[in-house]
Amino acid sequence: MHIVVCVKAVPGSTEVKMDPVTHTIMRDGRESVINPFDAAALEVALRLKDELAAQGAPCRVSVLSMGIPATEALLRDCIARGADDALLLSDRAFAGADTLATSYALSRGMAKLGTPDLILCGKMAVDGDTAQIGPELAGLFDLPCVTDVRAVASVDGAAALVSHATDAGIETVTVPLPAVLTVAKDIAQPRMPSIAGVLAAADAPVTVQSAADVAADPARSGLAGSPTQVVRSFVPERSDTCVMLEGSVAEQAARIIKVAEEAGL
Repeated sequence: MHIVVCVKAVPGSTEVKMDPVTHTIMRDGRESVINPFDAAALEVALRLKDELAAQGAPCRVSVLSMGIPATEALLRDCIARGADDALLLSDRAFAGADTLATSYALSRGMAKLGTPDLILCGKMAVDGDTAQIGPELAGLFDLPCVTDVRAVASVDGAAALVSHATDAGIETVTVPLPAVLTVAKDIAQPRMPSIAGVLAAADAPVTVQSAADVAADPARSGLAGSPTQVVRSFVPERSDTCVMLEGSVAEQAARIIKVAEEAGL
């Protein structure tokens, strides 16, 4: 079985800088971490790999990302935790991509890794909260997709039995493979890399591919391939003032209503 996990480097600090021209996040890689939802997806893949290995079934876990060259260090961390190989898409042509252009680029990179039986993504990225990459990949590959997966009961060569959150509650479904799953952050606690894993990852090859290497269409890449763009970004003004309410319960309720009306709520 071949499992591909899509991971994203996100700011490790709340002090995020925005490009004043493109209105996209400025990424220098110095304080980046693996998106927590994607780290959980990697742990799910590694647990499946362990389970299949115990059954004598080989399983390969590949990690795929798009980002600046410094993202390679995070991919090596994924290998240290147990992934078999990693591919990084890094090119100025990919800069400023929205989720549609990102999904397209990842689909081109996926072709270099080989046909996966299962694609795992985090439910969303903490720096964007769009939750669109997984479903968009499923659309590009015409694969079934289950979102917000909270548990993976079993996976074999033909199907996966998973439980996921819906508006009506938790639903358990069987999805045929190949498929795309997006997972919740609390589905699994990511393991720490072992010393042997860290040493192996230091020498492990991380393939870095440009837009030309994966034959990406320039019209579908980066800002040029992004139909959604941020036209303005700002830090909302915050106030720590408060209004003290006194009087009877009825008087306080009336005051709350008045305060809300004055605030335009």
